[in-house]
Amino acid sequence: MDLFGLNINHSTPHPSKMTSSNIFILASDNSPKLLPILRANPSLASSQDSHGYSLLHAAASYNHHNLLHTLIHELHVDPNIKDEDSETPLFAAETVETAQILAESQCDLTAKNHEGLTAEEKIRTEGEFVVVADYLKEQRMSSGDQTSSSSTGNGQVSQRPPPLPPNVTLNVGTTTEEDLPEEVDTEFRAKIEELAAREDFKGEEGQRQLRELVTEAVRGVERDAEG
Repeated sequence: MDLFGLNINHSTPHPSKMTSSNIFILASDNSPKLLPILRANPSLASSQDSHGYSLLHAAASYNHHNLLHTLIHELHVDPNIKDEDSETPLFAAETVETAQILAESQCDLTAKNHEGLTAEEKIRTEGEFVVVADYLKEQRMSSGDQTSSSSTGNGQVSQRPPPLPPNVTLNVGTTTEEDLPEEVDTEFRAKIEELAAREDFKGEEGQRQLRELVTEAVRGVERDAEG
């Protein structure tokens, strides 16, 4: 507009620029203004701030369950979206219902953050929402991932059992005294006890020697069977 010889230009920012800066506040407040904005600009639904914090992280953290469900199932936000600490929204869950929505939306229960912890392990270590960690453990166990490492009550992460040597299988069953051989290989038992008493038994070298000892014992059984 030309006013008194001066050229005055009024420009209006693009709608996405106006809204992208405050959608995280709207998500935290569960404002009714948010979803109309996202539906008009679906790409905003997967927005992340400079720290990787997403609308999904906000919805999970503040237990906005309807928003959480809408973001995932209507606006197709990836439930495994990660922030700068490599944490998915599951890490922010403070209630079982929030964790359940994410778990039922194919959120990866085994995803680890930069500290190498899963959501279950981190939540249990922090000790504030243990009921959520218990729920995640139940889900992990029911999915068949029973060998995954998990945190103990003192916050330490338990070790996974060492893998068996190649071509070796383990059959679990019951044994009676009549099934046991009359003589036990005392040398083999002594080696196991000696190895277990070492400080580095749970370390890489100790586990390597354990696998070698098991392999040696299995091969000895095979040789006896062939003879």
